[in-house]
Amino acid sequence: MDKELDVFRRELVDVQGVPLFWSIAEEWSQVESFEARPDDLLIATYPKSGTTWISEILDLIYNNGDVEKCKQNAIYKRVPFMELIIPGLDNGVEDLKKKQSPRLVKTHLPVQLLPSSFWKNNCKMVYVARNAKDVAVSYYYFYQMAKLHPEPGTWEEFLDKFMTGKVAFGAWYDHVKGWWEKRNDYRILYLFYEDMKEDPKREIQKLLKFLDKDLPEETVDKILYYSSFDVMKQNPFTNYTTVAGVRMDHSISPFMRKGILGDWKNHFTVAQYERFEKEYDKKMKGSTLSFRSEI
Repeated sequence: MDKELDVFRRELVDVQGVPLFWSIAEEWSQVESFEARPDDLLIATYPKSGTTWISEILDLIYNNGDVEKCKQNAIYKRVPFMELIIPGLDNGVEDLKKKQSPRLVKTHLPVQLLPSSFWKNNCKMVYVARNAKDVAVSYYYFYQMAKLHPEPGTWEEFLDKFMTGKVAFGAWYDHVKGWWEKRNDYRILYLFYEDMKEDPKREIQKLLKFLDKDLPEETVDKILYYSSFDVMKQNPFTNYTTVAGVRMDHSISPFMRKGILGDWKNHFTVAQYERFEKEYDKKMKGSTLSFRSEI
């Protein structure tokens, strides 16, 4: 048990001003020197923005809708989390080295921390952004169940950490803006979680076009079905129930919790909402990025 305590609930450590898990900070040189391949597809998101959803969609696209192929392994094995390194438990860099091309690569890194080999190789990238209030709520529940994070404290305390960027992977505002600004110079498809909820088929078509891939209508419909929240929530290969309980406690909160829009309304008090909106306007001032917090 002592070993577990060594690994879990430790404070975050800054890497170039961005708070990351202590173990990533310790092994940062491995991450920084990661060798991307020209045919890698990078899936980049701020945490709790639909990462597993977009990963499953893309893996289904890569396997031409072959569901059985996608069920050969858990999503975190099929789409390794590049920078996640925990001594004796995980090493995304090593997992990716063993993978055959073309690889799907997951990251939560803000744009300025991405290994330079991705830019050098002009890799295609898919970024998914989700409105800040829903992210904050989802992240709060995730902090409670995923024990690599420090203790979240109360909702009020966590919201304060979120607004000041003192959470894993830093400030949401900087993250979404950083990737948004890069999209003009590199091959980045920038998607919104809210658009995916509103019309998932339309967004899958965007992905196919971006990947220069053509799939028959029935395959697209199949991908649509198998990547739906209800199906993924029941699928042990996507719902993270295969992760050891010491690492993720699904009894506190399931990994796939609600997957809806506007859950923030059930959590924010009027005072919190007003404070959040004021801060939001200040942080997002001058950006052409705009979000919907309901449809």
